[in-house]
Amino acid sequence: MSRRRHTPEQIIRKLAEGHKLLAGGQTVEEVCRHFGIAESTWARWLNQYGGMKADDAKRLRELESENARLKKLLAEAELDKEMLKHLGRGKMVTPNRRRDAVRELEDRFGVSQRRACRIVGQHRSTQRLDPPPVPDDEAELREFLRAFAKRRPRWGWRRAAKELRRGGWKVNNKRVRRLWRDEGLQVPTKSRKKRLTGVGAHVGPMSLIAPNALWALDFQFDHLIDHRQVKVLNVIDEYTREALAIDVAHSITADDVVACLDRLAIERGRPPAFVRFDNGPEFVAVVVAEWCAANGTECVFIDPGSPWQNAWIESFNSRLRDELLNLWQFDSLLEARVIIEDWRIDYNINRPHTAHGDLTPSEAAKAWISRHQPQPA
Repeated sequence: MSRRRHTPEQIIRKLAEGHKLLAGGQTVEEVCRHFGIAESTWARWLNQYGGMKADDAKRLRELESENARLKKLLAEAELDKEMLKHLGRGKMVTPNRRRDAVRELEDRFGVSQRRACRIVGQHRSTQRLDPPPVPDDEAELREFLRAFAKRRPRWGWRRAAKELRRGGWKVNNKRVRRLWRDEGLQVPTKSRKKRLTGVGAHVGPMSLIAPNALWALDFQFDHLIDHRQVKVLNVIDEYTREALAIDVAHSITADDVVACLDRLAIERGRPPAFVRFDNGPEFVAVVVAEWCAANGTECVFIDPGSPWQNAWIESFNSRLRDELLNLWQFDSLLEARVIIEDWRIDYNINRPHTAHGDLTPSEAAKAWISRHQPQPA
């Protein structure tokens, strides 16, 4: 026999009838036998519905159903919020991006297409349309951008557009930016730097007009995989932005700085007119001053606590740190020297600078030489 389930109204009516039978002299056992229930069921009914009227039970049932409905609405709202948080990619202005987002929500959360379209803001008829075929030139552009992002993880879409135009593509920045974002490519943001403070002079009067006029020097530090320190001496030409040398060693002294300057003076054909340093002990040493005096080179020291007075070398340091040192873990000093030297050559040959009209440092140096080449009589 199937088990009978009582509604709250039926329970309250039976409780009222049972109380009359008890008042007439019957026992609880006889009352339970009359209703065909167990004594434990009678006790549970008394505990749950004792003293209530049928109208109260009806209101209780309505409240329970309303509570269940509100819980369902809250669960759906929380799921919608979780789906929006999962997308988390800003505005999706193209139908193709919204179409991909709808499919992603269907696969990830198992919701219906109707609900996913409502969350994304996509019309269902648009969702069912097949996306237009991608033109061949756009497919090549997308493939180039993906390969560029892997090859240059710290370069953004602007440098990708410049490299495309240098390779012969006729493409504007807007199209490159659209495809870059459509492919989901981005450069991870760097941490915010602390504002520099200190007393110092303006660097404006030192405006350069020729290569070898001023070399800037500075140190950086890194570590090998075994936690041994690596010291890096960077030397750049402030006019052409060329990285003249990046010397890597466990220790670099003032004598090593002089040896580096001697080597570069031979390679470049003459020493610079000025060299710019901070006030580090390797640069204020007597041996460095003697080298500068012997070669007719003036020393330009920045004020203590004023790194912006050596702005070009500080910018170069940040590029080296961001594009190589933060991405590579060196196993040995020899590996560090080889990898950093390869990066220096690539920097001079392939990295365009807006200051030179998107020419690389090597191209800027050659352009200056060709402009100032003596003309035959």
